[in-house]
Amino acid sequence: MIDKERLEQQLADLPLYAYFFIKPEQLEFSERIRWICENECPRYGKTWACPPGVGTVEQCKARCYGYNSCLVVGTITETDDIADMEKTLATRPAHEEITRQVAQFLQQQGIDPYILSTEACAECEHCAILDGQPCRKPERMHPCVESHGINVIPILEEQGLPFQYGDDIVTWYSLLFFNE
Repeated sequence: MIDKERLEQQLADLPLYAYFFIKPEQLEFSERIRWICENECPRYGKTWACPPGVGTVEQCKARCYGYNSCLVVGTITETDDIADMEKTLATRPAHEEITRQVAQFLQQQGIDPYILSTEACAECEHCAILDGQPCRKPERMHPCVESHGINVIPILEEQGLPFQYGDDIVTWYSLLFFNE
């Protein structure tokens, strides 16, 4: 059983914009989100953290529904020019580090979370999927939320949180699934 009070004390020490707990069934899974991966992302098919390596949307949904709780964590940061994708993506590593810290808090309580974050995985220069081999660093590979077909906007709206915070402000969200 998770000690939520202890976890929330630890989360309070991190530079989080928001965090909240939900049931996985509250999430919206959509083929439309996956379509964006397939048609607009240059990482599609090039990493285990992206489709089709993560499986179908239905398989991803079933994997997420295999857990009874989900911790959503969000950070915000500024960038000089949000239209400059390179500058915007350069703000991502700080969020990923916070996601790893949150995962460690859960692991300290004996919980092994399934993590979805902002990455298309950049752990290896050449992903093993390109050679038909299994992931070399599965403990560090966190598929991106969108790779699973998850639309986070409805759940953020339920919490009263904007996805688009404002000009040159970037919002990043991670989902940590676990069993209580």
